[in-house]
This record gives sequence, C-alpha cells and structure tokens, in this order.
Amino acid sequence: MKKSLLALAAMGAFAGAAQAQSSVTVYGILDVGFAGVTQREGSAKTNSTSFSGTGSESTSRLGFRGTEDLGGGTRAFFTVEFALAPTDQNLNGNANTGISNRQSFVGIGQKGIGQMALGTQYSPVHLAVGRTDPGQQNNMVGNVIYATNGAQGSGSTTVAYTVRYNNALTLQTDRFAGFQAYGLYNNRNSNANNPNSISTVNNNEALALGINYVWNKLNVDAAMNSSKNQTVSAGANGATAFPAAPTPELGTALGILSYYAGAVYDFGILKAYVQYINTKYTSGNNSNVYITRSAQQIGVRGNITKTVEGWASAGNGAYKGPNSTTVGTTVYSSTADFTGYQVGANYWLSKRTNMYAIFGSTQASTNGAIVAEGGSSYGIGVRHTF
Repeated sequence: MKKSLLALAAMGAFAGAAQAQSSVTVYGILDVGFAGVTQREGSAKTNSTSFSGTGSESTSRLGFRGTEDLGGGTRAFFTVEFALAPTDQNLNGNANTGISNRQSFVGIGQKGIGQMALGTQYSPVHLAVGRTDPGQQNNMVGNVIYATNGAQGSGSTTVAYTVRYNNALTLQTDRFAGFQAYGLYNNRNSNANNPNSISTVNNNEALALGINYVWNKLNVDAAMNSSKNQTVSAGANGATAFPAAPTPELGTALGILSYYAGAVYDFGILKAYVQYINTKYTSGNNSNVYITRSAQQIGVRGNITKTVEGWASAGNGAYKGPNSTTVGTTVYSSTADFTGYQVGANYWLSKRTNMYAIFGSTQASTNGAIVAEGGSSYGIGVRHTF
C-alpha cells in the first residue's frame, strides 16, 4: 500500500513538472481613437474624420503564443495572431468576412544553435524596420520607410515593401558575438493577407535574408526581400505603385526586390535613427520594364518627462521608371519625388496604457503629367497592451 502511494505521488510530481514545462500566453493590443485624413491633388482637397478601432498608433490584435520544453535544450513553440477592429461589427473590420491572420506559425528551437518555423510570418525587411523605426510602424502617413495604406492619406508613399508571406519556412540563428541571422523561403503560395501588398498575388516564390547586430547601445539591421509573383490580379500593373506618368505596364507577372538598412543608437536622453530602403518592381515578361521606389529617413525618440514620450521623423525619396516619354512638345518624366514627416507623443498612464497624439504629412511632386499630390493624417486615442 505504501509503495503504491509513493508511486502515485511520484507520478503526480512528474506529471506536474512536465506540465510546468509547457506554457501558453494570451496577449494583444486594443488601440481606439479618433482619426482625420486630408488628401490633396492640385487645388482639390478632401477631408474625412472617424472614430477608429484599427489603431492610429498600433493595429489592434489578439494573439496566443506558447512554448514547450522538449528537454536537452530543445523547445517547441507557436504563435497565432489576429487583427481586430473594435469599432466595427466584424472582428477584423466590416470590409472583411473573417478574422484577419497576422501571424500563424509553429517551430522548433535548439539552444546554442537557433530555430526554424513554418507558417505565415513577417519578412526580414519588416522585422528589421520594426527594430529601427522611430515611429514604431504606426498607421499614420508621413513615414516614408514604413508606408501605410492609402486610407490614411495620399497613396504616393504606399507599397514600400512586403510585410509577410504565407506558408513560409524561416531559419534564425542564436546570437553570436552580437550577430543574429535570419532567412525565409516561400514556394508558390499567396501573400493575399498582406495589407501592404499592391494586390492579391498567387503562385508566389520568395527568398529573404536579414542580419541584426547589437553592440552596447548600437543596433544595426540589414535585410533583403526577393519574390517572383507568377499570377498578379488585374489592376496591379504599376498604377498603385507609381504616381507619375507614364506608368510602365508591368503585366500579370511581377518580381519584387527590396533592400533595407537601418540603425539606432541610444544616447540615453534620446535615441537617434537612420534608415534607407530601395524596392524595385520588374515585369516578369520584360526586365526592361520596371519601377523603383527608394527612400531615406532620420528620426529621434525619447522621454520628455517620466510620463511623456515623443518622437519625430523626416525623409524623402523618389519613384523612377526606365525612361521618359515625349507626347507632342511635352516631356513626361518617369520620375516623381516625395517627402514626408511625422511627429507624435505618448502620455503613459501605466506601463501598459497610454494616450497618444500623432500627426503625419507627405507630398509628391508634379512631373508635367500629374499635378502635385499629397496627404496628411492625425490620430488621437488610447492604447492598452495586455
């Protein structure tokens, strides 16, 4: 009897220990506020205002992440994360019919080596921008590196890079001598859930690489996304990527190549940021037909008081096509320049809750074929993380 009780007690202790080695965390962000957008095209101007639950500072989301210790320094892990729209009838917004997938992947890691994962995951360029962006990838216009969607203002700075890929294999090393490497491979799948994509794309192949270096107060990132889209939906022939005429006809097969470099240094009283990105869209049918978008940006971020945090950024860039076209006596350039700036502030009520105010503006130049265009947006609201 005593032996049986001891055996049961030992089994219970072992089961409890095994159970303690596995954990699941529920996390998320709720960002709700008031937003205003102004769009300009020549002398024409339109304004719109609304209460927004998609988030001016951060996209609202709900996520689950977990890890299990498999022993010997090996672990299994997963992440499932969905976008939320707290002010709309549907969870991910009235324009959609189901929950929007931001991330969904499962993987295995080995201590001292690294990890691998499979599923919908962020691209190396997006991860690098997240570590080196003074605005922390908020949803207002004015940031020329992390360009937001056209609903927040002028479309002249959209389509900066691909944010995520579906059904991707990623490999990430542990950190060695300050360096950490990251790679992604995607084979004939869709990026349809990518809000920063120019269109719904099927039969997508992608290869992406990134490297991060941390030394004391310095963080440096370099990354590359490369993809070949075999089937691009109608309307994705470059018109949304290039505001200046003549717009090259890219067709329904498209190659996208993005290079990014960014750095941030913590001076104590503030952090200083510098960023550069170049993205080239090339026709899969004719490599001489292409569009490039390049931009550079500087910024600062720091605490003004113990409870007030502020940031600012400014940058410029250009769209370029392969050549210009003469119609009659008028020369239409295939180049359009753009500028952008952004300022924002947080008032921290606690470590998890803050009130914010953000303003951003962007402007694209005229080139003889189009009038100057631009836009601005502002957002005020409350954000809670959990």
